[in-house]
Amino acid sequence: MPTPPPLSATHEVLNQAHPLQNYNAYTRNLPLQEAVARQGAGWAHDWLIERGAEVGSAEWIEHGRLANVNPPQPRIFDRYGNRRDEVEFHPSWHECLGWLKRHGCDTGPWADPKPGAHVARAAAYVMFAEIEDGSLCPTTMTYGAVPVLRHTPEIAREWMPKLLSREYDRRFIPSAQKKGVLIGMGLTEKQGGSDVRANTTRAEHMDDGSWRLTGHKWFLSAPMCDAFLVTAQSPRGLSCFFVPRWTPDGRLNEIRIQRFKDKLGDRSNAGTEAEFWGAQGWLVGEEGRGIPTVLEMGVYTRLDCALGSAGIMRGALSQAMHHASLRAAFGKLLKDQPLMRNVLADMALEVEAATALSMRLARAFDAQRDEAESLLRRILTPVAKFWICKRCPTLVAEAMEVHGGNGYVDEGPMPRLFRQSPLNSIWEGSGNVMCLDTLRAMARHPRSVEVLAAEIAPALGRNRSFDSFAARLQDGLADPQEIETRSRELTQGIALAVQGALLLRLAPAAVSEAFCASRLTPSHRGAAFGTLPAATDFAAILERAWPAA
Repeated sequence: MPTPPPLSATHEVLNQAHPLQNYNAYTRNLPLQEAVARQGAGWAHDWLIERGAEVGSAEWIEHGRLANVNPPQPRIFDRYGNRRDEVEFHPSWHECLGWLKRHGCDTGPWADPKPGAHVARAAAYVMFAEIEDGSLCPTTMTYGAVPVLRHTPEIAREWMPKLLSREYDRRFIPSAQKKGVLIGMGLTEKQGGSDVRANTTRAEHMDDGSWRLTGHKWFLSAPMCDAFLVTAQSPRGLSCFFVPRWTPDGRLNEIRIQRFKDKLGDRSNAGTEAEFWGAQGWLVGEEGRGIPTVLEMGVYTRLDCALGSAGIMRGALSQAMHHASLRAAFGKLLKDQPLMRNVLADMALEVEAATALSMRLARAFDAQRDEAESLLRRILTPVAKFWICKRCPTLVAEAMEVHGGNGYVDEGPMPRLFRQSPLNSIWEGSGNVMCLDTLRAMARHPRSVEVLAAEIAPALGRNRSFDSFAARLQDGLADPQEIETRSRELTQGIALAVQGALLLRLAPAAVSEAFCASRLTPSHRGAAFGTLPAATDFAAILERAWPAA
């Protein structure tokens, strides 16, 4: 018998998409580009193109991957048994924080407060969220800490120059020796969760003017930070304190890490439980007014929750569009299959609406001296945080499904995006907290409802479904009966109405008409992705969502 030829391979790898990398996350995102221009940061266009090229590069995508597959490690003691309470990170984590600090994603709008600064910063933040999210946590907390600390001159005098610095200094040393610093926070305790009034950590006033804090924190986010805003009970009630990692005389402050949280996602970032053993701190704001003090920080961090979720959604959509453009099934590319086109277009509408709402909200942060914008910011912040963060896991799950089994394998980016997707809905106040805060904004600032109506009004008369939805929303807001029970419905309605108004005014007709038909009619409420009407201009929506490179 003839000898069979040697077997060189069992098969050839065919019909597999290559990794999405070396693309520009800004130029491939038309809705983001348009939102930046229309919300007052057109001057940042070229800068954002450069940032988009970096974020989409193979180098930075790999940094995001490495930071997550090599999670931080606790170093509680040194080799001699002395308390150290340090956290050791992979070099890629430091690269990510260095990028964010270098480009002002933490304090840029405060260091260079030009018109549109918050919008430009928001766009860079959204793009970075596509590739790595854990490093956004300390970035966000530092962003929100600046307006709070400015109210305390003795702290601001020493700390503000290094907060506003563009230099990331990874060294675990006293802040006086560093070139740049980051701020974290410790609010949550076991027994209270979002109800920080239930905190039991106590603060004792000392003769030197400082305070000593004793107690526990169930979550101390980003423990590598140089200082923390911490809530504790003082003689006059719950107060806010500035607690540095090192004391002014160069000793490690008595902040003791108990353990790391084994989290679903956010693996690159260290979430810890910690105890304060008489840690030295200084009062921030008025004693007994800790809630208003931390809420000022929370306004900014909640904006970032919406921005981060918009970025995660965009990252998931980009991955799905890329895969569908290269993978064939049943004789056609996935992107050319009618039902897949419906699914992709529907996801693209969701991402564009999230982008439009979050960037419009960022503009309100740029115009804080304008009373109407300030009121709009107050009511839209919890609304955007609730709705965009709530939609994120559903969309990421759908994008994962586009990839089939490959999307479920941890070698690719989709599982990491999926594990990250619920976090922003939980962090900085869960959905119910946001809905109740929306009601609180309307009750305490009645004119905010008028400002909201003025934001929606220019879109009236352009689409019947939108007009009907806006009228039903107005009736619901005017009806006080069982309003707390209905607050999720009302908050969702505000989000959809503002998204619809923005798209009707600013987006192409193919986008706005499809959004109104699929989101604002009772027959489509609760529908799965991929249920757009057959008359939808799928080609226009898809080309806009993923333009040719």
